[in-house]
Amino acid sequence: MINRLLNTQHLKWLLISLAVVLATHIPNLPVWVIISSVAFGAWRYLLDKYQWPMPKIWALLPITLLICVGIIFTFKGFFGRDASLSLLVVMCALKLLETKNLRDYMLVIVLGFFLVGNLFLFNQTIATFGLSILPILLLTATLIHISYKNANNPKPIIFNLKLAGQLLLQAVPVMLILFVLFPRIPGPLWGLPQDANSGMSGLGDSLQFGNISNLTKNSAIAFRVQFKGNAPEQNQLYWRGPVLWHQEDRSWTMSSNKIGLQAESLKVSGKPISYSITLEPHNRLWMLMLDMPTLIPSGAKLTHDYAVLAEKPIHNRLRYEGVSNSDYQLGLNLGERERTLSLQINEGENPKTVQLAKTWLNLNAAEKINTALKRYRQQPFVYTLRPPILGENPVDEFLFNTKRGFCEHYATSFVYLMRAAGVPARIVTGYQGGEFNPNGNYYIVRQSDAHAWAEVWLADKGWVRVDPTAAVSPERIESGISDALDENDELPLMARADYPWLKKAYLNWDSVNNGWNQWVLGYDYKKQLDFLKKLSGKDFNLQEMLTWMMGIIALIMGLTTYFLIRQQKAKLNPSQRVYAHYLNQLKRAGLMPNNGETVLDFAARAAKVLPNQQTQILDIAHRYNVITYSQSPNPALLQDLAQRIKQLNIPKQS
Repeated sequence: MINRLLNTQHLKWLLISLAVVLATHIPNLPVWVIISSVAFGAWRYLLDKYQWPMPKIWALLPITLLICVGIIFTFKGFFGRDASLSLLVVMCALKLLETKNLRDYMLVIVLGFFLVGNLFLFNQTIATFGLSILPILLLTATLIHISYKNANNPKPIIFNLKLAGQLLLQAVPVMLILFVLFPRIPGPLWGLPQDANSGMSGLGDSLQFGNISNLTKNSAIAFRVQFKGNAPEQNQLYWRGPVLWHQEDRSWTMSSNKIGLQAESLKVSGKPISYSITLEPHNRLWMLMLDMPTLIPSGAKLTHDYAVLAEKPIHNRLRYEGVSNSDYQLGLNLGERERTLSLQINEGENPKTVQLAKTWLNLNAAEKINTALKRYRQQPFVYTLRPPILGENPVDEFLFNTKRGFCEHYATSFVYLMRAAGVPARIVTGYQGGEFNPNGNYYIVRQSDAHAWAEVWLADKGWVRVDPTAAVSPERIESGISDALDENDELPLMARADYPWLKKAYLNWDSVNNGWNQWVLGYDYKKQLDFLKKLSGKDFNLQEMLTWMMGIIALIMGLTTYFLIRQQKAKLNPSQRVYAHYLNQLKRAGLMPNNGETVLDFAARAAKVLPNQQTQILDIAHRYNVITYSQSPNPALLQDLAQRIKQLNIPKQS
């Protein structure tokens, strides 16, 4: 049975199904892998169409070796998500050149199902789930099509697709029970390959001219925030990330842990702000929190300058609670090491900026800050995503020549000015603002909301936030980046306000996507226990979850079987129901009719196997045919047939 040869129709079903699977992976595969896979599929089709002989192993072996070399050169080895997927795809296509019988086809179909599952290694959104349905449906329909024994009388395409859809729908209740009750184990069962986290965007641990302006061109979501009460004003939504102290050439970096800076004291007043954040994976440690965090998530750690870090790089979507205060005093006492580091500038660079700062030496710290901000307001500075390239002394060129820049230009030049004027200062990077989604009552913060601002230290106030960008473009802080930039700037479509209908549709979709993230992807061990407790009013342990899961699945399968059998019986007419008893008796001897086999042909075959009941078997078949093809029903004949079938006593095969 498993070695039964298959025909052209079976091959077409298989090739079409695999082509759809391949299409879903196009963004994840190198071009040469896609072309090779299509070529192998076309080759297999031509072999069948022109009845050419299948290629021998000596012809396939060099092709296999060539593919392996291509994988090694493309991905620098076999290991990793991308390399493994490419190897599996092209080898599955190559396997088509060996497919002859049912066993080969079933193996390729199983590989197809596995490739569909690989989609979720790249993306786990609801769109990916929807994309996976069509290839699963086609693979299931192909499996149904190749399972029919009568190749000369194939079932229609609609029949195969409809049956595949019914099978998948029947599996939904079991899938839901497994999803809700299958025990969630804290932490992953296995780790993803290293390259599974490549391509993630987000804030870096350093700042250079152009870093954030490039990130702003990305409309990907950085995180979502839901406040437990009234949200702060837009101009107070500063999401704190890395704090940068050290300047080296054109880069600003965090302070080294080896320096051993003391933890800064924090005094807060006013009403605390509680919120929950769903952070998208960004392959770094930063856990963004509203300025200034007072209660951080468990397992996270707080740096000396109040940046919040995870224990390890964030590779998966993370949901956590936070509490912050907008009224605070941070670091009232500035240590000598902190003072030295926050006044550091490189000798001999940016002489014009240093000279300008020296003219402010007779001013106090607050006056120096106001004088610098006044310069940004009164001179023709422009807030733009396309600043010119700066030369050897970048701060001088920006402040005195180009006067065109993004937030990193203003934060960097302001901090440099303050340090040159003797005011301790540092750069803080993170995000500013957010777009409110009324459908889910939460804020969306995108990569395009990335921002940099300054903190200066004042003797009576500690570290105080100063945002020089607000002096040049107050719209950026008050309304968001879409209102601040010129229409010629390359702002992502989802960050613009040009198309309100598109924005509304996107927000509706994002609320659905957010629900998927919270209740499907975010259904972890804690959420499972909380949900089951809310459902039943008691705490569940592992044994109880497994018992309920298996019990409910058994009940569903039992009910499904009962209704299917009842439905099948309901479809039979009286003579067919009587004949079904006859078939059940012959089944005891291991006899069942083949697809397309007539009643008389099956009776003749059964009579040869059971010579003692030969006369009865042939007589029953003949009488059944008479009843079936008679123009009007005859209850007497039907009753006589039922009696003869009842008298048929076939022993069970040992």
